[in-house]
Amino acid sequence: MKGVATAGELSRQLEAREVSAVELARRTLNGIERNDVEVGAFLSTAQPEQLLEEAEAIDRARRQGEHDSPFAGVPIAVKDNIAVAGEPLTCGSRILDPYRAAYDATAVERLRAAGLLIVGKTNMDEFEFGSSTENSAFQVTRNPRDLDRVPGGTSGGSAAAVCAGLVPWALGTDTGGSVRQPASLCGVVGMRPTYGRVSRYGLVAYASSMDQIGPIANCVADTRALLSIVAGRDRRDSTSLPDAAAVQSAKPNSITIGVPEEYHAGDCDPDVRAATDLAASAAERLGWRVKSVSLPLTRYALSAYYLISSVEASSNLGRYDGVRYGSRSSHEGSWLEMLTATRREGFGDEAKRRIMLGTFASSAGYHDQFYDNARRTRTKILKEFGAAFREVDLLLSPVSPSTAWPIGQRVHDPMKMYLSDVFSVPAALAGIPAMVIPVGDDRGGLPIGMQLAGPPLADEVVGDATALLEAELGYPHGQGFIS
Repeated sequence: MKGVATAGELSRQLEAREVSAVELARRTLNGIERNDVEVGAFLSTAQPEQLLEEAEAIDRARRQGEHDSPFAGVPIAVKDNIAVAGEPLTCGSRILDPYRAAYDATAVERLRAAGLLIVGKTNMDEFEFGSSTENSAFQVTRNPRDLDRVPGGTSGGSAAAVCAGLVPWALGTDTGGSVRQPASLCGVVGMRPTYGRVSRYGLVAYASSMDQIGPIANCVADTRALLSIVAGRDRRDSTSLPDAAAVQSAKPNSITIGVPEEYHAGDCDPDVRAATDLAASAAERLGWRVKSVSLPLTRYALSAYYLISSVEASSNLGRYDGVRYGSRSSHEGSWLEMLTATRREGFGDEAKRRIMLGTFASSAGYHDQFYDNARRTRTKILKEFGAAFREVDLLLSPVSPSTAWPIGQRVHDPMKMYLSDVFSVPAALAGIPAMVIPVGDDRGGLPIGMQLAGPPLADEVVGDATALLEAELGYPHGQGFIS
């Protein structure tokens, strides 16, 4: 194990001409080829010739004083449900293999404009259906902190790539916790921005009312820098927020932190509860007030989330018909027989499970009983968060009730897998910003992450406070680097 250079450190090295973008690109690709055999973070990597041409253009522009982005030449990985023109876009599913994106997502356009080098696409649970990155149709990703354990999901490939030091940062997506939970299990930093801060144009839809692109990095500073690059209004996404939407400033000396009682429930591992107390003590050392709060609707959040997300998924996944893009069954017969065979062969078990659940919950006779009831519960959860934020500035809580579990332990037990999301989905339902940082390790040496969540549009408050907490805790980054 050894330390990993942050994106900020690489930026300084590039600016000082201590390293060139070409050297960095070549080193990154070689590192992925050498080390990702064990981890399995990447589904595909960029063509070396094209990437080195892009890097050389950045070096030339920097020499001529024509590139004003401090991060030009820094490598980045992108989750494989975000469109990168000309690159595979599989969403971890055989039904989209061998489709290649015809255009760049807005977030990717902004990465390119800032001069970042996209070195590859990372593995994920199929269409974001899972919490361990074991539901990918192509490979299982392993946690660099312990290769026999899961990295979390669904952005497990992105979190593992950062944890292993293959890239300094990556883009993931968070629908119910898919940035924050793998960040916690891998011991890195991840953020779910306020819903709408980052455009969803070019993001393959799972549950459109909750999907959000978010950054993963080794430190808070890099996470915030990456968010600033990709965030902002986009006319192609009607849900995206204006550039100045999240401008609230923090008052670090007068913050009140709420610790939800329900997140200390019996389902939470003792080591995770102890880590919560450790983080709360660090907050008190910073001069912040820490108090207990109650979010009783937490117990209903998981059920509401899986109903809403499955209904939206069953609608969104109806476009995969074997005609417009992706794979098509060789089964001969009528169009309906071809469609049925394509979906049977192309979707994995968990995708089929979610589609059937969503179709049932939105069907005539059950729509009011299940889907509408879940939506009403979501509204109540949002109001409950609002009431809590009238008492406190931020909420401190675990994002996962346990540390990383052994590969294969839960993949055949859907309910046990779903329960791993119990602390991450409430913030997603409410659309609020939340950032996860590592605060310590359990008795087995596995990382434990804590999240700070704030009210809608308080992304900067969350970032400022988390940076202070990170410094106070002093947890070292780059602990999963394989050399």
